Amino acid sequence: MLVPLPWLAELTPLGGRDGDAVAAALVSVGLEEEAVRGSGVCGPLVAGLVLDVKAEPQTNGKTINWCQVDVGEAHGAVRGIVCGAHNFEAGDKVAVALPGAVLPGPFPITARRTYGHVSDGMICSERELGMGEDASGIIVLARLGLDPAVGADLIPLFHLDEQTVEINVTPDRGYCFSIRGVAREFSHATGEPFRDPALIATPPPTADGFKIELDDAVPIAGRAGCDRFVARIVRGCAAAGPAPDWMRRRLTQAGMRPISLAVDVTNYVMLELGQPLHAYDLTGVAAPIVVRRAAAGERLVTLDGVDRALAPSDLLITDSPEGERGARVLGLAGVMGGASSEVGASTRDLLVEAAHFDPVSVARTARRLKLSSEAAKRFERGVDPELPPKAAQRVVDLLLEYGGGEADVAVTDVGSPVLPAPVSFDPSYPDRIAGVRYGADRVAAVLGQLGCVVARTGGTVAPLGEPGGVAGAGDWLVTPPSWRPDLTRAIDLVEEVARLDGYEGIPSVLPQAPAGAGLTKAQRLRRSVARSLADFGLVEVLSYPFTGEDAFAALGYEATDPRRAAVRLANPLDAEQPLLRTEILQTLLTTVRRNVGRGSTDVGLYELGLVTVPPLADASPGVPARPAPLAAPLPGGDRRPPVEVLEELLAAVPPQPRHAAAVMVGQREGAGVWGPGRAADWADAVEGARVAGRAVGIELQARRARRAPFHPGRCAELLVGDLICGYAGELDPRVVAALGLPGCAVAFELDLDRLFELAPDIRLARPVSAQPVAKEDLAFAVDRATPTAALVAAVRRGAGEVLEDAFVFDVYEGEQLPAGKKSVAVALRLRAADHTLTPQEITAARRGAVAAAAQDCDAELRS
Repeated sequence: MLVPLPWLAELTPLGGRDGDAVAAALVSVGLEEEAVRGSGVCGPLVAGLVLDVKAEPQTNGKTINWCQVDVGEAHGAVRGIVCGAHNFEAGDKVAVALPGAVLPGPFPITARRTYGHVSDGMICSERELGMGEDASGIIVLARLGLDPAVGADLIPLFHLDEQTVEINVTPDRGYCFSIRGVAREFSHATGEPFRDPALIATPPPTADGFKIELDDAVPIAGRAGCDRFVARIVRGCAAAGPAPDWMRRRLTQAGMRPISLAVDVTNYVMLELGQPLHAYDLTGVAAPIVVRRAAAGERLVTLDGVDRALAPSDLLITDSPEGERGARVLGLAGVMGGASSEVGASTRDLLVEAAHFDPVSVARTARRLKLSSEAAKRFERGVDPELPPKAAQRVVDLLLEYGGGEADVAVTDVGSPVLPAPVSFDPSYPDRIAGVRYGADRVAAVLGQLGCVVARTGGTVAPLGEPGGVAGAGDWLVTPPSWRPDLTRAIDLVEEVARLDGYEGIPSVLPQAPAGAGLTKAQRLRRSVARSLADFGLVEVLSYPFTGEDAFAALGYEATDPRRAAVRLANPLDAEQPLLRTEILQTLLTTVRRNVGRGSTDVGLYELGLVTVPPLADASPGVPARPAPLAAPLPGGDRRPPVEVLEELLAAVPPQPRHAAAVMVGQREGAGVWGPGRAADWADAVEGARVAGRAVGIELQARRARRAPFHPGRCAELLVGDLICGYAGELDPRVVAALGLPGCAVAFELDLDRLFELAPDIRLARPVSAQPVAKEDLAFAVDRATPTAALVAAVRRGAGEVLEDAFVFDVYEGEQLPAGKKSVAVALRLRAADHTLTPQEITAARRGAVAAAAQDCDAELRS
């Protein structure tokens, strides 16, 4: 919300405060400052008198004017200026930016040679000064009704010294999407008086007003889409003419483009009061207007020229041409009007609409169509239901004042708006919640400032500033003002008391943490995995969990790969990434690519996060992978859903296991005095996964596998027993090329939830022995299909209690072995806790290992 300070000052005195001070005051009552803006114009901008204009045709076909302009003795008298515009002549006074000035952009003005002359300044147009969109010609001051002295400073005359404060309006403070609402908050913050512009006398509705019918057959969550509709008619008005300069200036300062009197007046009143309005060309509207839901197949071309398909949940404004009730769609209620009844150049008669629409209904339509209009921003946050007749009257008054014409006596006001319900409130509640002794009098005063009516047994509390008995025990009945639909509970009122009394008055007390069981098992293990991967030399990152079909193709997923069955978001942040990831590598690789693109050649990143794995619609072999439809209720956003609805929502959420993934590219070990360094390879990926497994007390085993996006010959599946818990290896060169990664890239991904289920609850530390270790190396001939992990497991079983460690240090396949065989060399480390192993114990362990390998894997000991 952009708040021009002169406009704000009309409703509440600023007390000499500049933009920064006003922003600080608004921050104190919870309105976050985004920026304090000026016009962007500084330096010498003066009135100049054109003494001579000489047209000079150029070889490029353009004709420029070489002008002699008197800018006053203080600024060097006469200056020569080159100008490309032709809408002025000698004797006109114009706006001249002299060297040293800076125009919006920023665009500094200097004396420079152009078209064979030294142009000593610039004669300015509206657009160049940021005063409007007109760039067809320069500003001639007399046409604006101005006649300043030659050399006079034009910055204050053009109001270019005025500031605008930009604030962020939170969803619960919709009334602050207006100068009226911001002025009220500024008054709360500073104690300055507030003048309510909505205190306007309005005529009562009449029976002969333009006929309006509210016909919402399928209200959302039982709330009618439109509960109030006010219509007024103005005839003979110059609706297509320009609005007055002051109004156009204020609209521009507030971030809106001036268009015509009818449009500008409705926009002005919306910004002033917070009530969106719409003006129709009366000749293009046939009574009755019917507010209804859309029917299947209906479409509408909105004011932005887009042909939009409508949904049954969309609330429409329709009229009845040729007596066919509600047959023609005029606009999307609370979002945007249609092109068919747009105000045009010949429009003289206007129908002014001021209505109150359901926030949920408007929000659904705006989000579905991705159409965030100024009206929708306000309606979806809640608009004061008492405003429509006052805003309509304000529009009528402005139209008659600046466009002429006559307003019909007939007034339409249909519907019964729902006003905020009274809230039962204990006046001591704020004291208990905030820890501040406010007292009943102060609480009542603050609630009165808000516009609440406070009542209790025996009558109504007197308004702020008047005597009245508010002290004493007992609950109050607090009725919030019509512009605060967010005040529905006692705790909401407590928040308002604390906010307006000042958050700085709340003491800072460190709460005492209750005794508990500490971290859960999953939390402990998750932290252990993160620490272990950081110790392994990787850097933790967090990527957005959104991906797209292009990522699946780049990673080499087949059409039947279950990982393609991703949940599609109804309203994605990025249209190219509408899916929730099914593996972390889908998004982590994008992060790696971004780092490589920024010049990092050696990258090692890891991420712990959730993936979404919906059930398949059809798991039959050869069928393209598609997620099963998610059957979930769609509760309204205006209240907390019942427990059973929440349970249905949770039941509909697809499984979201936690994964860990890492990617390494470039050098794993840097070059130095110790040597040339070493590039990351598939073994680093496998070892990184094993490091994560050991962090939770599990020794992962590796077995050769094939799985995208890994190299078909350099990929391993990671197992606990026969249960697959992840994959690791070198990425397929085609994937590396598709993602733009350098050379060899390696990665792994683990299902942490599965590992955590298998992890022991208690991990016993291995005692450190002071006894010497005995080393034995065994080479076995086994079938090529035998997993090395199975062989190592057999050796571990057979070696007995004295075995401290066993690992593979060599695998050989060659001509020296029989066909279909491979040689696997296993290193044994033997040690006893309390004595030096005897030769007999070492021999027994060796024989046991050989026997178990022969029994489990049909392995033969090579000589």
